[in-house]
Amino acid sequence: MSGHRTTSEAHPSHDTATDVVRWAVFSCVLVPVVLLWYGTSFAGATGTALGLAAVTAACRVLLRRSEQGAARLLAEEHSSHRGHRHRAGAGAHRGGRHAGGSTPVD
Repeated sequence: MSGHRTTSEAHPSHDTATDVVRWAVFSCVLVPVVLLWYGTSFAGATGTALGLAAVTAACRVLLRRSEQGAARLLAEEHSSHRGHRHRAGAGAHRGGRHAGGSTPVD
């Protein structure tokens, strides 16, 4: 199917980030339940759940900021290339020493 893109192909990083957050939330619920099952105190399981929730929230914030920075960089890259005509032909100035000329080189 050429020319047709699904939503997951259009924004693969967004779907991946959402999946990571979903698995983290799932673990925030599952780990305390398992701890309770194996005899850990309710206070210990609650503390673990709160710690996991805090780490998950911090990672989610960092992941979103990273995505926004990447999107901004991509937008700047696309806007900086518009209207530019790159010439890499024989007349392009590339710096460095020039052969020939009338001035002596020390």
